Amino acid sequence: MDDNSFLGEGMKFPPQINPATGRFVTVSENESVKESIYLILMTQQSERPLRPTFGSNIMSYTFMDINMSRLTMITRTIREQILAQEPRVSDVQVKLEDSNQRGVVLFEISYTVISNNTRDNFVFPFYLNATQTEEEGEPESYEPETVEEIEY
Repeated sequence: MDDNSFLGEGMKFPPQINPATGRFVTVSENESVKESIYLILMTQQSERPLRPTFGSNIMSYTFMDINMSRLTMITRTIREQILAQEPRVSDVQVKLEDSNQRGVVLFEISYTVISNNTRDNFVFPFYLNATQTEEEGEPESYEPETVEEIEY
């Protein structure tokens, strides 16, 4: 039996069908943990009626005026929600990264998978404002004066 079996195996998100077998594509181990964290961040709390505390509230920051203190709040919220809802990880660190795209802030999320002590990470894009199309003129967006690394 594989040592990482407790990490689980589940359906890939978004759901995909393997064309060769006609079955759902599944993921296991570290990829399952990564997809679970992504689901936590992309699900608004109270979106799932049977699990109202599942998810995060980071989408509530989408149309707010963004400054460094709000970015710090989002960073802290991401870290707290992952630690509270994903028992397979520890040592979660969230860093704010500079983005070349207007209206997008990138969060680098790194964590340790407890069972095999493997360090993993991924970049989570957070879209700040709805922007106008280029045909309508210059889009309104957030441009930070200087983005300092925020780490929790």
